[in-house]
Amino acid sequence: MVEILRSAGEFTRLRLLALLSEGELSVKDLTEILDQSQPRVSRHLRLLTESGLITRHAEGAWAFFRLSDELESSALVQHILGRLDLEDELLVTDRQRLAAVRRDHQARATTFFAKVAKDWDRLRTLHAPDEAVEASIQQLLAGAHFDMFLDLGTGTGRMLELLADQFTKGIGLDASREMISVARTKFEKSGQKNVQVRLGDIGDLSEYRDSADFVMLHQVLHHFDDPGLALQNARLSLKPGGAIMVVDFMPHKLEFLREEQAHRRLGLSHVQMQAWARSARLEVMQSREIPHPGPDDGLTVCIWHLTDNSKN
Repeated sequence: MVEILRSAGEFTRLRLLALLSEGELSVKDLTEILDQSQPRVSRHLRLLTESGLITRHAEGAWAFFRLSDELESSALVQHILGRLDLEDELLVTDRQRLAAVRRDHQARATTFFAKVAKDWDRLRTLHAPDEAVEASIQQLLAGAHFDMFLDLGTGTGRMLELLADQFTKGIGLDASREMISVARTKFEKSGQKNVQVRLGDIGDLSEYRDSADFVMLHQVLHHFDDPGLALQNARLSLKPGGAIMVVDFMPHKLEFLREEQAHRRLGLSHVQMQAWARSARLEVMQSREIPHPGPDDGLTVCIWHLTDNSKN
């Protein structure tokens, strides 16, 4: 306790705690807001991390920090922050600079989407409407609540947003730094505090082994040469008795998607899904097809709900 109090008992570190109470931030963000050198800010962050008041997550050469989720640490931080004078001149300036940093994040996200919007919109016209797919997902999960939701290939974090009321903690992983940046900006803006988004390889989930009671693979498996192996990797992150939901295209003949959208598989069949599920010690409990409402060559989306059958 003495070490924890020593860690928090310095004004720059109090400023850091106040900023991180607003959401996850990178070293670069904090250096810019505090107008201090990177080594100095990193030293303060290291002390706060070692005390357990904040947590660190590395993404390549970048590092992101957030307040600890541990109940005792969280309660202590909230007590400390509750006694700060929020109208202190430096704290007010920090919040103003934080707002400027977030505006910059939003501008970068807008620029990225402007570049990909044409291809993005074209793909959406080829398959069942997102609204219909999302409504089916919500119907299949009606009444369910998860302690830990792991969204693999999260993209812009739409599934974390859609199911926000149905999990205590949600983590989204994606290999695209641009997509993660968009998702992070979205959740900064909405203030959704029970969500984290991470840059990561969903082929290596050792950090998340046995951590989730619900895993989502939304429009992900068709990007893999071996979807069965990707499903087995996802299975490793599942707690005993947990469930996986796969949302993907049914088999189709739109060959141009291989070149233009990096699709490795032109859809997934029920037979394939059954075989992959068995290999991963999962069972297909139910599935639902959502056809394209227009031309016959439109893409049908299917939702497969898989559960752990390792006890059988």
